[in-house]
Amino acid sequence: MDVRRTTVRDMRRSNRSVILTGIYRDGPLSRQELSVRTSLSAASVSNLVGELIAEGVVEEAGSVESEGGRPRVLLRVSPTFRYVVGAEVGETRVRVELFDLAMTVLATWDHPINEPQPAVVVRHVLAGLATVIASAGIRPESVLGLGVAVAGIVEGDAVVHAQTLGWDAVPIGKMLAEGTDIPIQVDNGANTLGQAEMWYGAGRGSTDAVVALVGSGVGAALVTDGSSYRGTRSSAGEWGHMTIAYGGRECRCGAVGCLEAYVGAESVLDRYHQAGGSEVSADEETAFVELLDAASNSEPAATVVTDTIGYLAAGFANLVNLVNPERIVLGGWAGLLLGERYLPQLREEVGKHALRQPYQQVTIVLCELGRDAVALGAATLPVFRLLRDGGVVPPRA
Repeated sequence: MDVRRTTVRDMRRSNRSVILTGIYRDGPLSRQELSVRTSLSAASVSNLVGELIAEGVVEEAGSVESEGGRPRVLLRVSPTFRYVVGAEVGETRVRVELFDLAMTVLATWDHPINEPQPAVVVRHVLAGLATVIASAGIRPESVLGLGVAVAGIVEGDAVVHAQTLGWDAVPIGKMLAEGTDIPIQVDNGANTLGQAEMWYGAGRGSTDAVVALVGSGVGAALVTDGSSYRGTRSSAGEWGHMTIAYGGRECRCGAVGCLEAYVGAESVLDRYHQAGGSEVSADEETAFVELLDAASNSEPAATVVTDTIGYLAAGFANLVNLVNPERIVLGGWAGLLLGERYLPQLREEVGKHALRQPYQQVTIVLCELGRDAVALGAATLPVFRLLRDGGVVPPRA
């Protein structure tokens, strides 16, 4: 092997990656701006941008006036160069969405599930994938990849350990690959939510942040120096299983006193029932809204909601003290429902539990991308790979 040729090829791909990432994350940008941002020479930028345009990855997107010279041509990633699909595997539903590279939703498929058994999940994800591709009227060959967000720890070749779902080393990636030729990537749902918010939402502009997902379960994406912290085997971020009460309530994971056992929607509704709360709807999300509505005139509901805010605040305070983030973003469907009503109270309670100095340095905000941001985040997995590879799309296996 010609080592020099390999090195030059790798350097070229690395430079393409830097340019493409800059255009995608911060564009539209001009060639001059790219040269300044990337520290590459104007000639290198011009040559590499020319390649990307010729391949259809990048396109011109208008121009802006420059001082004393010709207008500067702006560049963006071509939205229709390829398409991406994101799937959110929740405990009560599977949601699949198809996007162009501008992350515009082109088709959506949503299906309720009673129990998230692996075979059932795989069947629904594949059905959703086929449906959104057909609905958008695009060719399967133009789909860059399918990103799948799941609960639990994702190791190696998309093997999932999710105690709360009863999944033990489930090879979900392999199972999905048996039903489609489209490349598949799998990650934890909190991580995909975190990537979406850091790229497009409330996390933009911060380098040290925590994006918290509160739904039926609880998790968090930890971003340090602009990169996700995953730990030795990718299990970092299981914030929901931080012990919040010694000898406390039993969690679905089998341990006791976990944060999820106090602020996860399923556990909140269970605490309400045990406190003598009135019967609520069978649908978990509807029931959660009914509980929040009842807090204004029901003592059991008010107590459960107040305690839930307190437990969530204690969990945030632990993050403030341990991680020292500049921003905490609260997301997930239950997190947003709580935050939309109680964010000022939550911030105040965090201040009671956190150290004064790091608390003064953190801002606590709501997710900007809505309740379906997990599927959007899953769709960024193949986008990230495209940027990393400098716009090179590998051939299908």
